[in-house]
Amino acid sequence: MQLASIVGGVKPVTTGRRMLSFDSMSKDLVAAGISSDLTHPQDVVKVNLRQPGQVTTLTDVNGDVLQGIQLAKIDEVTYTSTNNAKVMGWIVKPPTFDASKKYPLILEIHGGPFGNYNVGFNYMFQNFAANGFVVLVTNPRGSTGYGSEFINGIDHNYPGPDFDDLMAGVDTVVARGYVDTTRMYVSGCSGGGVLSSWVIGHTDRFAAAAVRCPVIDWISMAGHTDIPLFTYSFFKKPFWEDPSDWLSHSSLMTVGKVTTPTLLMTGVLDRRTPMPQTEEYYAALKVRGVPVKLLQFNDEYHGTGSKPSNFIRTQLYMMSWFNKYTRQSGGRVSTTSLQN
Repeated sequence: MQLASIVGGVKPVTTGRRMLSFDSMSKDLVAAGISSDLTHPQDVVKVNLRQPGQVTTLTDVNGDVLQGIQLAKIDEVTYTSTNNAKVMGWIVKPPTFDASKKYPLILEIHGGPFGNYNVGFNYMFQNFAANGFVVLVTNPRGSTGYGSEFINGIDHNYPGPDFDDLMAGVDTVVARGYVDTTRMYVSGCSGGGVLSSWVIGHTDRFAAAAVRCPVIDWISMAGHTDIPLFTYSFFKKPFWEDPSDWLSHSSLMTVGKVTTPTLLMTGVLDRRTPMPQTEEYYAALKVRGVPVKLLQFNDEYHGTGSKPSNFIRTQLYMMSWFNKYTRQSGGRVSTTSLQN
């Protein structure tokens, strides 16, 4: 962490790789906030801004819960995508990981699209890894934290090169030799729902998908969402002048290519990516005969995990769905009784 002066210049305040957020600061420049890293959940800390590097942890909220628990092994990875784009991500591996074995893979895509994964503790990824999955999380073009050029890599082209970045990430992990390529899965919520639905319309390499709170039809989205101006900003022209870009970037228009069994999950009260988006996709997949399930979460707004029970339920539904399917050579999907 660095401290920026209003007259210019910055100076280091802390060292190490962690996520810090400060909520208050005293007159003598002692700041208090929350800290976490890849292997430590959130705790309250204080930092004396006059003495850089000294971070004092004030709580141990999860110490009793984690006592004796073996956490996931996490590797940071950087790889090259199309147009020589450098993309960063993390590979979350089961606690008892053995590189000589083969593991199912979950590609989990972040929302936004202007957001990112970071080095903070993530309960969901730890849960997936504890149940035998390798999890790939990556920051494709459009993600924040890597400069304006990287963010603008999807300007008026979303989805677009971010798909290339996601697939290059999967290729990078597969090349390491420990992924069971018949048991690869893709998932994401919000912007991740956009991209996971886009992925299965453009490749059949995944055995199953969990598409959560997606946008699949940009034209109808503009009339449903609570952020219509944000939606319009993705396109150079309004759809009544030229609908071609709106349609060509809508997952609904590639539903005819989807063969991937798909689990759909959205909050009933969602106003950001409203339920009709999910229902449109569900209906189209049903008509085509693609295996599909729709789960509507009562009392949930955007996302499906604001309540602890729903947070866990979301993950259990996903793993149950994934464990049902493998994809054999030639793109054929089969059900399986394999358990992690």
